Amino acid sequence: MLLAEVLLQQTQAARVAERYPSLLERWPTPEALATTPGREVLIAWSGLGYNSRALRLRSCAEVLTTSHQGRVPDQLEALRNLPGVGPYTSRAVLAFAFGRDIGVYDTNVARVLARAIAGAPLRAREGQALADELVPRGRGWSYNQAILDLGATVCTARAPKCVACPLRARCAFLATGGEDPARRTAGTARPQGRFEGSNRQLRGRVVEHLRSGPATGAVLRRIAQVEDARLEVVLTQLAREGMVVRSGRSYRLP
Repeated sequence: MLLAEVLLQQTQAARVAERYPSLLERWPTPEALATTPGREVLIAWSGLGYNSRALRLRSCAEVLTTSHQGRVPDQLEALRNLPGVGPYTSRAVLAFAFGRDIGVYDTNVARVLARAIAGAPLRAREGQALADELVPRGRGWSYNQAILDLGATVCTARAPKCVACPLRARCAFLATGGEDPARRTAGTARPQGRFEGSNRQLRGRVVEHLRSGPATGAVLRRIAQVEDARLEVVLTQLAREGMVVRSGRSYRLP
């Protein structure tokens, strides 16, 4: 469950569903992942984007192995203390793996709550409190699945399908009109900067090339087709994050 939630953090569900079975087979336990070299983890992660998640997940597996007897904890604070596990992921694990009556709060849920329930923008703490308050006793798993699906397929950021919404009759935003409260609600998605030509794209290209083996800065520059200074900035960032290792004039995965 934790593996699935980390995969879903910044990757489309369809791609996760395609890769999840093979990754789970490869890493059936935290110990299996913790003992896999970082380079092999990054190679296995190819195509899933945001490669830093792979190494954070490996660090998480190490902590689970050394501090939790190889088991995912069922307490919120313990989950939040794991590397790479934030407020949403920790609560999703409790709700979906352990069936706890706790509200998950992501961009889709924030949008539904701001529009249908509050009818006004929500701060992060307000949104999370409201999410927890609305969970029916004993139905945390099904309720959270439903509200996540509602936000993802009906109460969408653009062109919400209000006619088909089961909350139409009680939706505060639909009743009052005016400015969409989701636009100023904490936790709702904000437009990212352009990907094409960005350092995010360059980071991905560097890691992707290094999956096949070490390379010099000159080779990486030719592959990436960028100026020296910009490549140096990205390589320095990746090295600081433990994503690449510099050895003389060459770079490799850890």
